[in-house]
Amino acid sequence: MPNLKKILLSTGVIATISTANTSTEIKTLKAQMAAMSDKLETLESKVPAKATPVFAKTSKLKFSGQHYLGFVSKKINGEDRTNNFEMRRNYVQVKAYLFDDPKSYFRFTLDETTGNGDNTLRIKYAYLYLNDVLPNTGVEIGQAHRPWLDYEEHQGWFHRVVDKTFTESKESADLTNSADMGINFKTKTPYFTSELGIFNGEGYHDVDKGAGLSAEWRLTAALLGNGDAKRHARKSTYFDASFWGQYNVSNTKNNDETYKIYGFHAVYNTPSFLISAQYNIADNDNTIAANDLKNRMHHNGHGYSINADYRFGEAYAYDVFARYDHWTAEDPADVKADADMDHILYGVAWEQNKNVTWYLNGKHYDPIDGINYEGKDKKKFDAVMLSAEINW
Repeated sequence: MPNLKKILLSTGVIATISTANTSTEIKTLKAQMAAMSDKLETLESKVPAKATPVFAKTSKLKFSGQHYLGFVSKKINGEDRTNNFEMRRNYVQVKAYLFDDPKSYFRFTLDETTGNGDNTLRIKYAYLYLNDVLPNTGVEIGQAHRPWLDYEEHQGWFHRVVDKTFTESKESADLTNSADMGINFKTKTPYFTSELGIFNGEGYHDVDKGAGLSAEWRLTAALLGNGDAKRHARKSTYFDASFWGQYNVSNTKNNDETYKIYGFHAVYNTPSFLISAQYNIADNDNTIAANDLKNRMHHNGHGYSINADYRFGEAYAYDVFARYDHWTAEDPADVKADADMDHILYGVAWEQNKNVTWYLNGKHYDPIDGINYEGKDKKKFDAVMLSAEINW
């Protein structure tokens, strides 16, 4: 553009001055040339800078990330209060669109977790998604979503930065996690959605040793007829009822145990409020050594959870929320008495924009019988948390 500017100005000067024969004409032409120069500078400023190229053997790459940052002040019974800044989670992912169908892609997600003074980097998702391999059904192949937790997080509990869902939380049932190696068929229709999969069973935190597989499912009735629509908590109205479960055979993480999990869940959401409730049952009838209380009780018990949100303000940017979990861990060998525990979460949130949401909340955990879901000694605690959820 700078060379073009010089050429145009020089040509204009030569063409016009050669025809000018009075000082008045020359002054007029100079004014016109100055205006032309200003116009060219304006046009130059609108020309974008040369972009740095990114090369890939695909038509499109999409990058995104999610980060949980926070501060926690915790008071444990009989101990001094602790105060810590936390970097709870960092997700960074890329989707590569490899096909003509824009809904088919390969996804790769890194998951960095901070806790107990240690940073752990894992591959959370690495799967190929193929759209419409069956009517209204796509399939994930690889380290994929397990059928239940992703649904629970994105339809019934929107505050993952504060704590995991009832099904996954270490202060609640801790029955399963969100990803594993396998295959997952995902169906969406207006009144019915489902996920049906076969997985290694140990989850993405642990190494599979090839002992057995896990059959897992989610069956959901979308009672308002929008099961196939894209939903947003502050914009959508929906009413869902779900039945989900796992039949996990010879899971090598816990001494080759075989166990079954069943869950019933219902959620009603409008832009201004949400109410959700569920009941879970875990059945582990394996014969495990008498001194191995942890593995006997881990997948054996029952419990329920209720949570609610009230949203207000412009675009419902402000949110008051609460959740109550109760879990009873049982010893299938009847050596140890049942262990009951309560977990209560409550707080406020402000969605500053689509990228940043702020949280201030309290957390109360009470292992009534002094042990948690897996038979380990636990103490009661109360915590105050300040958090930021960042999305890009």
